[in-house]
Amino acid sequence: MYDEAPLLRHIKTLSSDAFEGRRTDTKGALKARKYIINQFHSLKVLPFGNMYEQPFSFINRRKQYHATNILGLIKGAEFSKKYIVISAHYDHEGIKQGEIYNGADDNASGISALFAFAEYFKKNPPKHSVILAAFDGEELGLQGSKHFVNSAVISIKNIVANLNMDMISRSTKNELFAVGTPHNKRLKYIIKHFECSNKIKLKIGHDGYDGLDNWTYSSDHANFHKKGIPFLYFGVEDHKDYHEPTDDYENIDPEFYVEAVKTIISVFQKIDSSKI
Repeated sequence: MYDEAPLLRHIKTLSSDAFEGRRTDTKGALKARKYIINQFHSLKVLPFGNMYEQPFSFINRRKQYHATNILGLIKGAEFSKKYIVISAHYDHEGIKQGEIYNGADDNASGISALFAFAEYFKKNPPKHSVILAAFDGEELGLQGSKHFVNSAVISIKNIVANLNMDMISRSTKNELFAVGTPHNKRLKYIIKHFECSNKIKLKIGHDGYDGLDNWTYSSDHANFHKKGIPFLYFGVEDHKDYHEPTDDYENIDPEFYVEAVKTIISVFQKIDSSKI
């Protein structure tokens, strides 16, 4: 489906100390942006618009931040004017009290999966056009996705669905959750009838109906949901390294991560072939 070695290499690189925790509007964030753009270019991903960068500014706790989304385009073979947005945020917590918060799971894992999608599309062109969106400012209030859905770069009615990936590289129970199915019958059917390998369990939950933490508004998919766009959010349960300086590459589960990305790509295939 895709080469596993680059997937692990990318997450290891993006979560290294060299990127200084990728906090929005820092040198580490700039380095991450350049890395993402270089990968998109080498993987033959077109820029969405005239360039890959979508710059924007916002204020959080009385501080102004200058941020940048990275948007790539894969043209659809059949429905070129209809888009599926596959997203992940690249920012993290940066450096706090001298410690680097590398954010391997959160969310170098999602960004590296975007590259796996790009590699997959080289040999398997999608039916719908796909926007590969690396959002900035998620940790500061879902700012990148908020700007994207409000920026009018694309009509909301032409976005078929959003698949958002945020923390997908480790689970002690081998569980990957797909959040968002109560809001769309077709997506619910796809997830409910999805046949997983014996290495992973794809579960419905965290939608606000099962007593578990409600993740409907926990990451960038929230801004698509607010616009009435069908979404699936792929993520794992919080772990002891969540938002800690110990969220390092050494603590991910490579076998689970590879299987999670394969699973998400397989779900995309079904969505791409469906009428949502």
